[in-house]
Amino acid sequence: MPTLLTLGARNLGGAIADHFAAQGWDVAAVARSQETVDKLTERIPGALGLTADATDPDQVADAAAKARSEFGSLDLIVNAVSPGMRSQGQFGGGPLLESTLDDFEHYATQVIRNVYAFLSAGSRALKEQGSGGSLIQITGGSSRLALPGKGPWAAGAFGSRALIQAAALELRPHGIHAALLVVDATIRSPKTANWTGDAADDALAEQQDVARAVEYLASQAPTAWTHELVVTPKGDTWTP
Repeated sequence: MPTLLTLGARNLGGAIADHFAAQGWDVAAVARSQETVDKLTERIPGALGLTADATDPDQVADAAAKARSEFGSLDLIVNAVSPGMRSQGQFGGGPLLESTLDDFEHYATQVIRNVYAFLSAGSRALKEQGSGGSLIQITGGSSRLALPGKGPWAAGAFGSRALIQAAALELRPHGIHAALLVVDATIRSPKTANWTGDAADDALAEQQDVARAVEYLASQAPTAWTHELVVTPKGDTWTP
């Protein structure tokens, strides 16, 4: 059976793990907290839960090695980790007239560091295995359009695209598929429930739909790889 390793096992990452487990895949998942790992392994019998810091390339590499050792292969690595909200300041960094260097470093640096850790460690793990595979980075709409008050976050998200583009070109000769999945919407989840309660059903992205988009990318043949896919719910405000 093919093996999935997902970074971020709580909300979206957990939904992706559930989806692939239902398709018969072996599943390994990384989370910072043991509580999140325990909930995942309770839901998915036989899953490998790992506590690790997804912004640390060494810890990501160790997680990939453990997944391959446990299941015998590693076919898909997905980064579903999103930057945490700050207890102070505005989400996304705030307006440039008001934000601080600390705001910038929290959002821009945290985002791009996480993507670098994922791509550097993930690409090495798949190359060492020698049988190809896919690396899929999930990000938000700020990777394609900066919004007022979220410039620092957009800076990191734009950088994510640059890293994926470089990885896609570098890894193609090794049979490794690198792709960016842009979810240009708010995703309905326990994490977003506090501010999406009044949203129309068709204005939010569903975690299961994102999981299916990951499956679509991972199933592509080398003769028709997609390196960037944007998904948007019908009822969301979207600027192409």
